[in-house]
Amino acid sequence: MLALALSRRIARPQLAPRLPALARAYAAGQTKFATDGERVIHQKLTEKFKPTELHVEDVSGGCGTFYQIIIASDEFKGLPLVKQQRLVNQTLKEEIQGIHGLQVWPHVLHCDKHHLIACV
Repeated sequence: MLALALSRRIARPQLAPRLPALARAYAAGQTKFATDGERVIHQKLTEKFKPTELHVEDVSGGCGTFYQIIIASDEFKGLPLVKQQRLVNQTLKEEIQGIHGLQVWPHVLHCDKHHLIACV
């Protein structure tokens, strides 16, 4: 959801200096996992896509039935959103069988020293 908010607000110049700090909060180096499901999903996505941004959260209250995933990877360049989501779903095929819902926010993240652009 943060990625979508970033992409919608990127046109506002006053936000540009703060965007890299916001993106760092969702960096690929997530080290704390509330559940084993979060850890397994994070590990599989990291191995497959080598993301520049990855955040996995069990939003079902800890019972492991609904996950939110924010992922940025160069693997998604040039692909339509539906194809990006399918790639994530295929990677998590085994895990998806045991859960009720999955919210995936894939995108390509471009950073330089002056701008952060999230292409959703």
